[in-house]
Parts: sequence; structure tokens; C-alpha cells
Amino acid sequence: MGVSMFLYMIDIVHRELLVVSVLFLFVGGVDDILVDLLYLYYRLTRRGGDRAEAGAVTTGQSASRFAIFVPAWDESAVIAPMLRAMLARWGAGPYRIYVGTYPNDPDTIAAVAGIAAEDRRVRLVVGPRPGPTTKADCLNALWRALARDEAVEAAAPPFTAIVLHDAEDVVHPQELAVYAGWIEHHAAVQLPVAPLRQPGSPLVSGHYLDEFAQSHGVTLLVRQMLGASLPLAGVGCAIRCDVLRRIAAHRGQPFDATSLTEDYELGLSLREMGERCAFVRVAEAPGGGPVAVRAYFPGTVATAVRQKARWMTGIALAGWDRMGWGARWDLGDHWMRMRDRRVTLAMPVLAIAYAALLFWGLSLLLHAWTGTSPPAFEPWLAAGLGINLALLGWRLLVRVAVVSRIHGAGEGLWAAPRMLVANYIGLLAARRALVLYVRLLLGGTLRWDKTAHQFPLSFAAGTPAG
Repeated sequence: MGVSMFLYMIDIVHRELLVVSVLFLFVGGVDDILVDLLYLYYRLTRRGGDRAEAGAVTTGQSASRFAIFVPAWDESAVIAPMLRAMLARWGAGPYRIYVGTYPNDPDTIAAVAGIAAEDRRVRLVVGPRPGPTTKADCLNALWRALARDEAVEAAAPPFTAIVLHDAEDVVHPQELAVYAGWIEHHAAVQLPVAPLRQPGSPLVSGHYLDEFAQSHGVTLLVRQMLGASLPLAGVGCAIRCDVLRRIAAHRGQPFDATSLTEDYELGLSLREMGERCAFVRVAEAPGGGPVAVRAYFPGTVATAVRQKARWMTGIALAGWDRMGWGARWDLGDHWMRMRDRRVTLAMPVLAIAYAALLFWGLSLLLHAWTGTSPPAFEPWLAAGLGINLALLGWRLLVRVAVVSRIHGAGEGLWAAPRMLVANYIGLLAARRALVLYVRLLLGGTLRWDKTAHQFPLSFAAGTPAG
């Protein structure tokens, strides 16, 4: 094969890759900008379904009583400081903490037992099966323990709602007060999640700040404004016990132990049941930051890929099979579910776009070496490239703005380079998710594929939220 023929083939491949990437990136860019424009409309008019950003936390007496569910598999390193911080931050109040452990995890059992011996509000629950099972299976064990306690304590006020938390979470002192103010009129209440950046991991750990700032600072507010389903995050959310009893009466248990992302699916199921849910961004003080849940997220590429692969498998692949599209003609909800699942297409398109960029560079080098001119883009393709660059610029601007608003200008400036890191992690996670999904289709066993957690020592003594 001559050089000219090889160069011709490179140019053909580059053009085809470019056409595909330009078309699909344009669709994704328009999808994103529509969400941004709706968010701007919300900010200007405050026409969210529940005025979720109105005012600060109101205090006062509440009849609500909460059961805190903390599933814990292999969490001996973090569960004790987490529980101490939770007790210190919430102090005396109408709540009880149920921690779910496994019979083959003696270190975690010992750590929880030590805290339970110090404070009777902490209940150690050892599940019937060796771990790891699924997280939902552990939550069901906690639900049964709660039912046993309520049967024994018949004279005590019943629990109003359960609150979900993970073993590495830093709770907010005012969290229960927010739930108490909203749970009476909603089946579930979700608070924002504000990741903490791990020291020494500004890119990998930091990119979670950017993604949650976008999802919990913009997208969920738009979903609420549209009246679409609100997926729960699995932490920082309260779910009314009477609603969970209805679900349990229908399928035998409130949490679906066959799901990898039971929290996401539960939010969609509540919508299908006709229940109202609320995503609530309430200021901890007038002009202050929101009442939010904080936690370290993975700080290495390998652990981030594992976590995101589980999310992709449970939401975009298996979740699509399990949950479908909801009610007919519910276009707002269909759009949001499509956005949840578009990663199945977005990651291949992203790979094609990077390949197009690679072939473009190779084409330019070969043309320079041979002294020839590269073929010009057709007008429509050149226009498409320009529009996509403008949409990318808008996306960067919005990302920097929302991250700066929540985490400060310093983190906002990191948002642009972290988009590349997020793309790299997403590509690797998509490949792993596809493998996991195929295994599930072939009858593979569901397991809790969790990553090792850390609890920030600065919060261990129950210091105020920052």
C-alpha cells in the first residue's frame, strides 16, 4: 500500500468518525443546554414544584421520629467515628440508629457493638446471611429489626420515616429538622450530597464535586420543576414508613434485593405509586450553604471506575430493563429517564470523538510530511464543529459556575481539567459496566461491589458542618 493510499484511508476514517461524533455530540449538547435554560428559568421565577430552595431551616417541636439505617459491610475502619460524629451532631432527639452487619464480618460487628454499649440509641443488627449480599438485602434486614422493635415497644410512638446513610457519611446537624419539616407531605425527602475532596486527589476525587454540583445543584431541581420522578441517592434521604409498608405488602420487602441501585429505583417506584417526593436545598442559615450530606468519594482511578460501573449497570442498563419508561405521555419523566440512560450511548460517542481527534492529528502530520493539503470540511460539518465547540464552552462555563457557587472559586477553576478526567473514568467504567451487565444476563450473582471508605478525621468529634 502506497503512502498516498494510506493517507486517503486515514482521511476517510477521520471524516466518518467526525460525522458520527459531531451529530451525536450536538444532540447531547442541546439536551444539556435545555436543562441549563430550564434551571435559569427556575432561578428567575422560583417555580420549582416545592420551592426547594426557599429560606433556611425552621426550628421547633416536631412529632416525627426517625430510624437511621446504616448498612455496613467491611466498614470497621470508619463506622465507629462515623457513629460518634452522628450522635454528637444530632444530640438528643427522636431517632434511633440501626447498623446492619454480616456474621462473617467480626471486625465491623465489634466496632458497632462498642458504640452500642456506649449509647442505647445505636442498634447492632447482624443479618442472617454471610456478606457481601446486596445493599438492599442489608437494608431489608434492618427493616425487619425495626419491625421487631416496634412490636416490642407497642406503647412508644411509631417511627415516622427511615433515613438512609452510608458508613462514611458526615451528617449535617440540621438534617433531621429538614426532614421533619417536609416529610409529612411527601413520601420521601432527598437532601443534596456535597462530596469532600480527598487530600492529594484533586482530579479523581475532585471530579465528584463537579458532577454532584451539576446533578444536585441543577438537574434534580429541574426534574422537580417538571414533575418528573426523583431518584434517591441512597444517602441523605428520608422515606416515610407507611409508604415502605405498602411496598413491603406488595412484594414482601421494601427494598429490592435483586437491584444494584435500589435507591435510584425506589425513587422511580414512588413516582409510579403516585407519591410525592421532594428534593430540598435548604440553607443552614440565611445566606448560608445548604443542609447537605458530605463524604469522601474514591480518590483513585481504579476505585472510581468500580463505583461508577456499578452505577451505570444499575441505572443505565439493568435499571432500564427493570423500570422501563413509566406512564405513557409523561414526557418530562421520559426525558429525565432518557438522560439517566444516555450514558449507554454517550460513552461510545465519546470514544468515537477521541478517535476522530486522534485521526485528525495523524492526518495533519502525514499531510505535512507529504507536502499535501488535508481535505476541507464540508460547510455543514464545519458549522457543526463550531456549534459543538460553542456548546462545550457553555458546558464548561456552567460547570465552573455551579461548582464555584457550592465549593468556592478555587474548586470551580479545577472543573475544566476535571472534565477530561471524568471522561476517562467514564470510558473505563462503561466497559466494566457492560461486562457486569452481561454477567447478570447470564445469571451471575449480585454482590455488593463497594470500595474502601474513609471518614474525615476533622469531623470525627462532631465539629460543625462547613
